[in-house]
Amino acid sequence: MTESSVSSQAEEAAAEKGEPPALRVAPSPHIFRTALTTQRLMLDVLIGLVPVTVMAVVVFRWYAVVQVGLCILSCLAFEAIFTRLRGRRPQLGDLSAVITGAILGFSLPWNAPWYVAVIGSAVGIGVGKVVFGGLGYNIFNPAMVGRAFVMLSFAKAMGAAAYVASHSRLSVVTEATPLTAARKIAAEVAAGRLSAAQAHAQLESARHLWPLFIGNVNGSLGETSAIAVLIGGLYLCVRRTASWEIPAGTILAALVVATAADLLNLSPMPPGYHLLAGALLFGAFFIATDPVTSPLTPKAKFVFGLGVGTIVVLLRVFSGYPEGVMFAVLLMNAAVPLMNQLAIPRPLGGPARRAA
Repeated sequence: MTESSVSSQAEEAAAEKGEPPALRVAPSPHIFRTALTTQRLMLDVLIGLVPVTVMAVVVFRWYAVVQVGLCILSCLAFEAIFTRLRGRRPQLGDLSAVITGAILGFSLPWNAPWYVAVIGSAVGIGVGKVVFGGLGYNIFNPAMVGRAFVMLSFAKAMGAAAYVASHSRLSVVTEATPLTAARKIAAEVAAGRLSAAQAHAQLESARHLWPLFIGNVNGSLGETSAIAVLIGGLYLCVRRTASWEIPAGTILAALVVATAADLLNLSPMPPGYHLLAGALLFGAFFIATDPVTSPLTPKAKFVFGLGVGTIVVLLRVFSGYPEGVMFAVLLMNAAVPLMNQLAIPRPLGGPARRAA
């Protein structure tokens, strides 16, 4: 028996007794999915992260488990501590702190020191979430707030050299990350030791693009395998946990701006290399789609994605950083309130007429 039929029977019984009908007044939405809870959404994200986790373990072995696990445990601990300090009961069961820890862990190098994970978790939960009032009130993505803090505070532990080490069992970490390698090639082109055509051919060759697609390259834990990110991201879009407009806008803008930069000889990286290398896809599906820090309407979401993709490529081409996803997401997070204000849907029947 549905809820509406039960309500109808109750109203009929009240009418037979001569009682006035009950008028229920409540704000919209009046039709909603009761099964769509915060815990359900976060669980979907965890399921979507399974392919990324598998590839991270395959490439980086036990180091991936330790890094991501430490971030998750730290986020849970700081969530409980900071919530208690505010005089409220921690809601660890909604899995939001777990997601913050997982995203932060996947954005870190495989051999980042333990204190980077702990401090990043503390800043992400405390500064990025709790100070705004908790889940649902934060303006910026908490995981990216934490990563930005540790990146700026511990440059040596988070720089390009942090990804490379001499390791007997992990051959992939003996090479530079794809974006760092592209940055070095760009420096060779600028110095005149390599032509733009030669640099383009090196980066566009199947020998370089195929490992980026599969994941047998160095980099942050969650960004190495494009196919793993696509599988998990498409799952989120099919489940409607993530809005497809955001990754679609991000990928489209990145391809357009990267193609323009390639045609103007501003960057040795071809469009395919921009798309597959680094955290662009991971950010498009798992970071930018955070429902709290992204716009509300489909049109604004698409524009939000366009902004993220554009800023990522511009930072890669013109800034000193080889990657730009973190800064792009945080900058667009700051613009979300304005985007929501400018993208208010037109009401049914048009705007209300003002009295003469």
